[in-house]
Amino acid sequence: MSGILYFVPTPVGNLEDMTFRAIKVLKEVDYILCEDTRTSGILLKHYEISKPLKSYHLHNEHQATEKVIGDLKSGQNIAIITDAGTPGISDPGYLLARAGSENDIEMICLPGATALIPALVVSGLPNNEFLFAGFLPQKKGRQTKLKQLAEEKKTIVLYESPHKINTTLEQIREFFGEETKASLSREISKKFEETKRGTINELIEFSKSKTLKGEIVLIVNNSI
Repeated sequence: MSGILYFVPTPVGNLEDMTFRAIKVLKEVDYILCEDTRTSGILLKHYEISKPLKSYHLHNEHQATEKVIGDLKSGQNIAIITDAGTPGISDPGYLLARAGSENDIEMICLPGATALIPALVVSGLPNNEFLFAGFLPQKKGRQTKLKQLAEEKKTIVLYESPHKINTTLEQIREFFGEETKASLSREISKKFEETKRGTINELIEFSKSKTLKGEIVLIVNNSI
């Protein structure tokens, strides 16, 4: 009988955002797949979880997936976690979920932390319908993607890194228009959590006035 593959969300900032169920699952599985064993080791030590850790990240997931599926077929229960948030959401996990589906593996994803929902809720922008676009393409296809998103009438959720946020904001102004409403959230659930709302021009001014740190969630809507 095959084992169960668990997708376990981990805190995006505050360690107390870990759920009781997530801790229980991680203590019971045979081993844990980690994006970075050093980063995950801090969290697991905090909750006194002592299980074998195996690396599973963007650079080895193609090679590692076959071995993981084999272990699941042999009856082992396995959990996958990432550095922060829910596996598969702009993080490793999709390839494993696809392989699990193709091999009739039982898969359970625990509800829990993810950066996009808190940022969307506090943005003050319409959230009855939204499009999660994750990270924009680095180079190839970036302008094409921005053109496509600019035609959307729904609120759009993007992830961005601090050193690229100014460029991204300026490109959104170029493709979406100067009156585009936007919200920028960073350091979600951490001590210095911060959200800035306004027009895209106001967010550009805010972003250039200080050195932003931490992963950023950008919410935009040019239809209101």
